[in-house]
Amino acid sequence: MDQDNPIYIKNATIYAEQEVIENGGLLLSHGKIAGIYSKQEPKQLPKEVQVINGEGLNIIPGFIDGHIHGAAGADVMDATEEALDTMASTLPKEGTTSFLATTITQSPEQIEQALMNVASYKNKPGQSDIIGVHLEGPFIEKGKAGAQPLEYIVKPDEKLFNKWQNLSGNNIKTITMAPEHDQNGSFIKRLTKAGINVSAGHTDTDYAGIKQAAAYGVRQLTHLCNAMSGIHHRDIGVVGAAFELEELRAELIADGIHVVPEMLQLIYQNMGSSRLLLITDAMRAKCLPPGNYELGGQPVKVSEDRALLENGTLAGSILKMHEGAQQMLSMKDVSIKNIVEMTAMNPAKQVGMFKTKGSILDGKDADILIVDDQLSIKYTICRGVVAFEGDDGNGTN
Repeated sequence: MDQDNPIYIKNATIYAEQEVIENGGLLLSHGKIAGIYSKQEPKQLPKEVQVINGEGLNIIPGFIDGHIHGAAGADVMDATEEALDTMASTLPKEGTTSFLATTITQSPEQIEQALMNVASYKNKPGQSDIIGVHLEGPFIEKGKAGAQPLEYIVKPDEKLFNKWQNLSGNNIKTITMAPEHDQNGSFIKRLTKAGINVSAGHTDTDYAGIKQAAAYGVRQLTHLCNAMSGIHHRDIGVVGAAFELEELRAELIADGIHVVPEMLQLIYQNMGSSRLLLITDAMRAKCLPPGNYELGGQPVKVSEDRALLENGTLAGSILKMHEGAQQMLSMKDVSIKNIVEMTAMNPAKQVGMFKTKGSILDGKDADILIVDDQLSIKYTICRGVVAFEGDDGNGTN
């Protein structure tokens, strides 16, 4: 796949960063967005350009999955180049053009192997980009562990985090931690000062605790509603804090299982698209048949629609990004423009990547999806290379 072969998409509705352009054209060259055209085509197209007719279709930014453990039999904790290659080559089929390789609570040695593996990994043309690491755990609350192995949970440790950040090649962009174990906020403050996106999750704190954590620098909540305190009429908890505190964005697993559709609607009505981040939290069984798998060294039974530990706890998901986006699009008052915010713009902003990714703007990376009005994927383009093409005219559905 040649990154130097330009692509011109014509006659499509373009969801550009500042406006929606009807019947527009988009030129991609050398892995970048090289021109956005309204009605009028460029006077001269580059030689050997591939022209795609987008009539009746939409051009949107590629999805950015800020929380994903695995797919197609591979897991970030496998700590091999092959595992990351498998994920990066599989994810364009669901519209994901960039992702944070997400670790799980495990032994320090296993976490370190995974981090060093990401540090040495080189992104390849025609695949989804690894744009960093989401360190989920081990600095979490045992009472809200979910599918995180209890025996490896530890208190926040700045020295240990700094060691891991060095091993990762400075690639840890997001960390999920329980703020109640950082009572004076020193851990949160230092990480925030270093530019880390600190996300409260796997936490048993209350509304006051999250409000204080936000004052220390927490700017995100991990998989909203899951592994945290819900809304109660005498304490609105972490979920209520998401509704009330404008400085917080929240991840959301929109599979209708982790959060039922009625709650998805309630969340959207209270938070809007500007503060939500659609994620998959997917594990290695995604894209594979039902059966027995593992997550964090624990056995997981996967059915047609969910992954469960032996005790019935949800163990990540098998959700695909376009499916989560479609679920949200079916909600009241949600448009494709709102989906672009939740799947691309917000995730890029949250980890400081918005200068290069997350929207359609001249000079940004050519991470592009061509979709119909139901978000069925016709083309996924990763840094200017066609990485996936719907083979039957019906996209991925």
